[in-house]
Amino acid sequence: MRLEGKVAIVTGAASGFGEGIARRFANEGASVVLADIADEAGETLANNIRDDGAKARYVHADVSANDQVAAMVACAVSEFGGLDILVNNAGMPQRNQPALDVDEETFDAIFSVNCKSIYLGTIHGVPAMRERGGGVILNTASSAAIRPRPGLVWYNGSKGAVLTLTKAMAIEFAADQIRVNALCPVAGDTPMLAEFLGGEVTNQAYAKFVETVPLGRLSTPRDLANAALFLCSDEAEFLTGVALEVDGGRCI
Repeated sequence: MRLEGKVAIVTGAASGFGEGIARRFANEGASVVLADIADEAGETLANNIRDDGAKARYVHADVSANDQVAAMVACAVSEFGGLDILVNNAGMPQRNQPALDVDEETFDAIFSVNCKSIYLGTIHGVPAMRERGGGVILNTASSAAIRPRPGLVWYNGSKGAVLTLTKAMAIEFAADQIRVNALCPVAGDTPMLAEFLGGEVTNQAYAKFVETVPLGRLSTPRDLANAALFLCSDEAEFLTGVALEVDGGRCI
């Protein structure tokens, strides 16, 4: 098992990419703290993972709230003995629309969930990783950060910030043996897809988007889980500051 003995936190774990990552990590031997605000789905997933013989604990965590992120990290330490891996996966989409139509409240929420969450995870997670002699932070960015398109201006910007934070953090925490990398997925069949397509997933809009991906499909939780597993495993021990495009060629 590639994560045997590791303790991981996955935010946004109740569905979509986060669920795929959490399940894969648990199958590979990690003890996983599942963090989300969708309590019923999160508890169900934690129960399913435990039923399969792996270790998991669900915690309610708004990743933009300092006290809740602190409690999330404290749960990993108290429940499983420490923290080795933090996957900052929770994110907030922007409905595809003109930039001037996005209200201030939505803008603030996008940057709080997509960017402030990384600050809070770092503030509380890095000291726990230092206690273990190192660790891995993995941030979910987006292909939108590399190849932005109209209609998602503020979301694009928030994910661009994630890439810059990832590289800066990689340098800052290298002396602590803490690696920091990012995933840049193209959109997938997750609860966020409707927002990216303007509020509704129609056959026409779906097909038009798929046409922009050279490999001819959207991403899946399995795609992201496989990439996350590699970057968080010892197989990637010399990789830090990497932004891995999991996008079927969209960013080319």
